[in-house]
Amino acid sequence: MQEILKHFPNLTEVQVAQFAKLEELYKEWNAKINVISRKDIDELYTRHVLHSLGIAKVMEFKPGAHVMDVGTGGGFPGIPLAILFPETNFYLIDVIAKKIKVVQGVAEGLGLKNVNAEQKRAETVNKDFDFIVSRAVTNMPDFVVWVRGKIKKEQNHDLPNGILYLKGGDLTEELAVFQRVTLYNLSDYFEDEFFETKKVVHLAMKYKV
Repeated sequence: MQEILKHFPNLTEVQVAQFAKLEELYKEWNAKINVISRKDIDELYTRHVLHSLGIAKVMEFKPGAHVMDVGTGGGFPGIPLAILFPETNFYLIDVIAKKIKVVQGVAEGLGLKNVNAEQKRAETVNKDFDFIVSRAVTNMPDFVVWVRGKIKKEQNHDLPNGILYLKGGDLTEELAVFQRVTLYNLSDYFEDEFFETKKVVHLAMKYKV
């Protein structure tokens, strides 16, 4: 939790309380429905919460913006981002029902009014979003196929509308087919060795193409 306060010092009292409550909620839910490994639950704030907030070092979502988290698992990166941006609308989806049950339980436990979570495949979503976020659910070419045609036309942010993807390792080959792509190294923002090879990938996407 101290890492969150160190890297995001301007949190409100409500946000601090919500971030602090995450550990209790996830341990409680994880005992019923295992969505986070035992090793990772002990490193929740670094490997899940702070990792998710890496996107916030690259993008400050505007009030009223719409963001979809595809393959959210236990709620990452969507839940931490929803705490940090309470006036942004987050739509979290996963194909596994029990994971969505955890997400809904955590969101309710935190009192998050800006989170909607559903069991759904990205290809079946019929809405437009400013940004689509995810944490390494598949390779980027396949992911782009899943979410193509779901990007809003109106641009309201500093970065062009599109995908913000958390991924690690050497992405040269995987991203070679894309022209409008930018990589942000999380090691530039966070000191922990966990972030050494971790990146935020921003891929600008055209509206309805």
